[in-house]
Amino acid sequence: MYAQVPNHEPSLMLMNCGDSVQARPSFGAWTLYGLGTENQNLPGFVAMCPGGMPIKDSENWQAGFLPGVYQGTFVDPKHREVEKLIENIRSPHATTSMQRRQLDLLRNLNLRHEQGRAGNPQLDARIQSFELAFRMQMEASDAFDIGREPEYIRAAYGDHVHGRQTLIARRLLERGVRFVQLWHGAGQPWDHHDNIEKNIRQHSNDIDGPIAAFMTDLKQRGMFEDTLILWGGEFGRTPTVELGDTGKSKLGRDHNHYGFSVWMAGGGIRGGTVYGATDEFGFKAVEDRASVHDLHATMLHLMGFDHERLTYRHAGRDFRLTDVSGDVIRAVVA
Repeated sequence: MYAQVPNHEPSLMLMNCGDSVQARPSFGAWTLYGLGTENQNLPGFVAMCPGGMPIKDSENWQAGFLPGVYQGTFVDPKHREVEKLIENIRSPHATTSMQRRQLDLLRNLNLRHEQGRAGNPQLDARIQSFELAFRMQMEASDAFDIGREPEYIRAAYGDHVHGRQTLIARRLLERGVRFVQLWHGAGQPWDHHDNIEKNIRQHSNDIDGPIAAFMTDLKQRGMFEDTLILWGGEFGRTPTVELGDTGKSKLGRDHNHYGFSVWMAGGGIRGGTVYGATDEFGFKAVEDRASVHDLHATMLHLMGFDHERLTYRHAGRDFRLTDVSGDVIRAVVA
């Protein structure tokens, strides 16, 4: 892979939204826009980041100019209790029947307000978000409660935040949630500017077990071939050691957008395929270079879309996730 610039913010926007400058819809929002959801009682797009928001906050899962209903719903999986995982999932002041009457009144007021403003996507999204929040009170308690899983399943994923959020992801997917995004943590845990040997070992240990358990679990449940998995970051690291302000090595690596790797599995991917290569130093992609637009075009293809035809008209022209470029990487498609 290669990206455009070696900075977190624009590269995160490019990887998640297909553009490093403009506020565009995220990949999850495009997926939900194209495929819809299979569960009306849960969000169709869930983003989990332990400890709070990542760099660029909710822009990473924004709906952009798409209707707001397609935006991702943020969950902080550092918590174990459903009431803390999903803010305001329970009302301390009203019973379910009281909430239903309140929502009916609010819906009537919103619909009356909408009569003179037909086709207002923001108002439609607001009405739908209220209704979804009400329906989630029952379904979310079940989906996010990993205590309902057998002990051996929980042990396979691991009793830590990354194990829990990966197991929750599987429970959401089997309940019809269309797109789930997992972050390793707030900030940039993999931003190894120093002590890379120690840190990368720790961070790899955090996620290797949950990933292996997740893919095994999907295969055993017959979900692997229908679930596309992407693992990666927004850019890579230099093959050379980084020097500090004093000129001494910090035993780390700096940002490198010229060459990096991601991997995909399940969902129509040709397993065991290696595509592309860097130069002899591991610095720059030189063979079968793949852009982020190529990656997005391939992922959309695997989900049944022609990336040039999945468009939304905004500001006088048709927009798409891949902007005006991108080619499907046929070599990785089964």
